Amino acid sequence: MNRNKSGMSRALVRRETTAGYLFLLPSLFFFLTFVVYPMVMCIITSFFDSNMGKNTKDVFIGLGNYIELFHDQVFLGALKNTFVIVLVSVPVVMVFSLWVANCIYDMKPWLTSLFRVVFYLPVVTGSVAVTVVWKWMFNNRLGIFNYILKSLGIIEKNINWLGDSKYALGCIILILLTTSVGQPIVLYVSALGNVDQSLVEAAEVDGANRRQVFWKIKWQQIMPTTLYILIITMINSFQCFALIQLLTSGGPNHSTDTIMYYIYYNAFKLYRYGYGNAMGVILMIIIAVLSAIQFKLGQTDS
Repeated sequence: MNRNKSGMSRALVRRETTAGYLFLLPSLFFFLTFVVYPMVMCIITSFFDSNMGKNTKDVFIGLGNYIELFHDQVFLGALKNTFVIVLVSVPVVMVFSLWVANCIYDMKPWLTSLFRVVFYLPVVTGSVAVTVVWKWMFNNRLGIFNYILKSLGIIEKNINWLGDSKYALGCIILILLTTSVGQPIVLYVSALGNVDQSLVEAAEVDGANRRQVFWKIKWQQIMPTTLYILIITMINSFQCFALIQLLTSGGPNHSTDTIMYYIYYNAFKLYRYGYGNAMGVILMIIIAVLSAIQFKLGQTDS
């Protein structure tokens, strides 16, 4: 009897395991085909002078693309711009999102939901539509920013926001901030809702004020969410592309180039696929190293 039961249980486990793998197969196929395979080909092609057969056959040049990268002043400028975007946008998004979430969490439920919808709208709105609106606002002749600043007497003549290297990158960062805070706010509100209220009430009974309750209790319990938001915000900032392409195309004078846009420019406009893939590998290494450091710090804090 026991043998029959154990045999049936093993057969049931095998059937469930087989069914589970069959359900996973479509996702696994797409993951291997459209993620793993392109990633491997990107690394391999980065060692070739490749134009995907447009003019000549691929020629193996070893580390030639990587050596050229670090002598390419445009790439170094794009690398600098990318780090500027990350170093400005990530802390601002984190702090602002946490502050907003903490403020709206204690409001009435319908108000909290309303604010979440308002802040999340730019995330679900198409990037092209958002960019077109911002492009009109920054227009040097008809834009609302020039109109308001001239009306207030702050400026005397219109500023070419996206055509002047002094302002263009700052405008890109401002737009990126408005489209990046929605998801972190929603995640932080959800995380605050999962805080152990018994600990909060005990601290308040012991005389802790709101600031002490937040830093000593809430902050510790939302650290996993903070780590997740930090990593996804950093990756999104490193991959800033659509705004650059739609607003400035890297101009003026490459002052708004980012690594992602320069990859696109070399690979799909100059047909230097090997060179573009070498940049992609560098970007992948940078993101992987920074993500690993953040995970390590997160584990240390916990």
